[in-house]
Amino acid sequence: MRWTLPNILTLARICLTPVIALLPFIEGYWPKVIAFLIFLAAGASDVVDGYLARRRNQVSELGQLLDPVADKLLLFATLIPIFWLTRHPTILYGIPWWGSLPVWVALLLVGREILITAFRFFAKRRGVVIPAAGAGKLKAVVQNVFIGATIAWFAWRDALLRHGWTGRLEEAWNKFHGWFVAVTLAGAILLTVYSLIVYLYRYRAVLKGGG
Repeated sequence: MRWTLPNILTLARICLTPVIALLPFIEGYWPKVIAFLIFLAAGASDVVDGYLARRRNQVSELGQLLDPVADKLLLFATLIPIFWLTRHPTILYGIPWWGSLPVWVALLLVGREILITAFRFFAKRRGVVIPAAGAGKLKAVVQNVFIGATIAWFAWRDALLRHGWTGRLEEAWNKFHGWFVAVTLAGAILLTVYSLIVYLYRYRAVLKGGG
């Protein structure tokens, strides 16, 4: 097992996931602002560790296996509070219904990640390492934009409640932010399905029992 800087960054991203999962549940907007900033740092580390691995020629099987796991843990850690806060009847964040997170969407996003992770381990036992593909990376980017925008929405709404900001600028931003969340969620759904099909088709030989 080789502990390189890219692998250490990936492990650090894994360690941050419980923090991101818990912060949105704390009352007030500052915990959500901090969660948003940590999420940005985690997303940046995902880009940096891949860049460093290629630049330093430190691409390893451990990194190729840990990186997708870190991405999935981060997804779970953010979807849990997003799903709860947008649907809990006692918490009103005012996200339009088309920008909220329905049960079937949450199951789709999580199910896809579980399936791909199981497929990766299955392929690894057959001697095939499945790295992140272009479609999967694009899905992750759009998905992270949706997650970041939603966490920022929670912070924004809590700040409005705390400071009582009103006016045309506030109304305009509410509409823009609500639509932005909805559009990025729709993009994440489409890319989730598309990337799953790409992975299964590209490595169909593994499913058939070939190498």
